[in-house]
Amino acid sequence: MDRLKGKVAVITGGCSGIGLGTVERFVEEGARVLVGDLDDAAGAALAARFDGEVVYRHCDVTDVTQIKALMDEAGSRFGGVDILFNNAGAGGAPNRFEDMTAEAWDSVHALLVRSVALGITYAIPHMKARGGGSVINTASIAGTQAGYGPVAYSTAKAAVIHLTRVAAADLARDRIRVNAICPGLILTNIFTPASVVPPGMATMIKQTMAQSAPNTQPIEKPGLPVDIANAALFFASDESAFVTGTHLMVDGGLFVGPRNSWDPEMRAERTRLMEERRAAFVAAQVEDAQSS
Repeated sequence: MDRLKGKVAVITGGCSGIGLGTVERFVEEGARVLVGDLDDAAGAALAARFDGEVVYRHCDVTDVTQIKALMDEAGSRFGGVDILFNNAGAGGAPNRFEDMTAEAWDSVHALLVRSVALGITYAIPHMKARGGGSVINTASIAGTQAGYGPVAYSTAKAAVIHLTRVAAADLARDRIRVNAICPGLILTNIFTPASVVPPGMATMIKQTMAQSAPNTQPIEKPGLPVDIANAALFFASDESAFVTGTHLMVDGGLFVGPRNSWDPEMRAERTRLMEERRAAFVAAQVEDAQSS
């Protein structure tokens, strides 16, 4: 229960989904947390819920002055930063390449890539003040393979994975570790943004996702924010002191192989078809022998 005792964490996008799950997990393990988000009502409620352990500050991570102010507040209020979880994000523009606009592309990359780079930049002096630290970046399975997100989102998440590597190399001798998490299909609002999906439909979509998990990935349960929070806890704690520059797939085994490698029903069906073909071949051989 004390894996983060005495540590200070900054979490962006901490009022919902993966961010909220990580705030709860970090506090449970003894950390003090500064949350940056756009949802002021949720932020105030979160700070009240964890009185003294969680502080909220309004932060638009596409605004460089607000990112710097968030890190500076952690320094002035808590004496530095031990952990930075660059988590704020959204699904972004649904455009395909043929209808992509410069504005859509730039807004997605400002939110998902530039904010991560600048979050690291402005956390560095506050981490150095604490003798080092751990940076955790939210990437995605969409950054590793086509077909799991819109094109701008997917390329941005791929950039986060490589940004993680180069930042890890650059900051290693400052005792700052940098790692990324690639969530799979996690039940959060990223799939049901309120600006697009009505509340009732959002609930229905999440229920459908939960029910389809056994047919989508080897691990039958749906992915939840706490699954990512536990991975973030590992990277934030001293248990990962020898780990930097990597990305961890937390995807229920989605990428271990094609479905016929893990679904018993598909394996059985494949075996049945092979037996049918073998039997048909043998029967044909016998028929040829009898007719000759």
